[in-house]
Amino acid sequence: MRYRFLLTCLTIIFCSAILARSAPKPEDLLGPDSIRQEGVPRGKVTKYAWNNSNVYPGTTRDFIVYVPAQYEASKPAALMIFQDGVKYAAEDNWFRIPMVFDNLIHKGEMPVTIAILIDPGSKGQSQGKPSYNRANRSREYDAVTDRYSRFLIDEIIPEVAKNYNLTSKSEYRAICGTSSGGICSFTAAWMRPDYFKKVLSGNGTFTNILGGHEYPAMIRANPPKPSRVFIHDGANDLNNEYGDWFLANQQMVSALKYKGYDVKAVWGTGAHNAYEFGPYLPHALRWLWRDHKDGTP
Repeated sequence: MRYRFLLTCLTIIFCSAILARSAPKPEDLLGPDSIRQEGVPRGKVTKYAWNNSNVYPGTTRDFIVYVPAQYEASKPAALMIFQDGVKYAAEDNWFRIPMVFDNLIHKGEMPVTIAILIDPGSKGQSQGKPSYNRANRSREYDAVTDRYSRFLIDEIIPEVAKNYNLTSKSEYRAICGTSSGGICSFTAAWMRPDYFKKVLSGNGTFTNILGGHEYPAMIRANPPKPSRVFIHDGANDLNNEYGDWFLANQQMVSALKYKGYDVKAVWGTGAHNAYEFGPYLPHALRWLWRDHKDGTP
C-alpha cells in the first residue's frame, strides 16, 4: 500500500511538470473577483502552526486563518475550511481566497465568513522548514473514515474558536479542496452531515486509492444527507491504475442527482490542475452560498 501511495504522488508530480512547460499564468484566466479591487476592505490573514494533535499524533502542520474586515465579535461568522490551505491564501496563485472572499463578501454574495486554510500534516522537516509527506497527505485526505472530520471538529476549529465567534449552524459551515483535498471535503460532510452542509470539490480523487471509488454505490444505498455539493473536473484528468478520475467524478454526480441531493457539476476539458477550477471558484462560491440572506450564521 505504501508503494501505491508513492506511485500516485509521482504520477501527479510528473503530469504537473509536463503541464508546467506551457502553463498559463493566473493573470491570463482569472476574473475580477480573483483580483484585488479598489475600495474593497481587506480581511486579516494570520498564520499558525499546529503540533499538538491527538487524532494525528506526531504531526505538525501550518494553517492560516482569514478574517474578513466585516467581522464583528458580537455576531457569529460563517466558517469555511480549505484543505492544502496555505496555498489557497497566496495572492499570486489560482485560488487567492483572501481576495475572492474580500470581493464576494463586500458585494453581499456570500456571508461574513472566516476561513481556515490548513495544510496536511508532516512528520518530518525539509531544509529546516516544516513540510508534508505526500503519502501522509493521502492517508489523511483519501481515507474514507471519520478521522479527519474529528481532527477538524475536535482540534482545529475549537482552537480558532478561542479567538473568534464562529457559527453553530451547520448550513453556515462549508469545506473545500482539490484533488485528494476534494474527496477529503466530501468525506468530512458525509461522515458529519450534522456539522458540514456545504462541499466544493475540484478534480476530486473519487478513485480506488483508499476506497473512494465506493462512494457512488454508498450514496445510492443510503438515505440522502442534507448536503449541498459542487463538483468540478476536466475531461483530461488522470486515468491510471486507480481509475478514470473524470469518470469517477461523473459517477459521483450521477449518484448524488439520483438521490436528490442539491448538487451542481461543472465539466471542463482540463487536466489535473487548477487552470479551470481556480477561475471558476468565485462562481462556485456564489452557488454554494446563494441563499445565505435567508438567515444569519
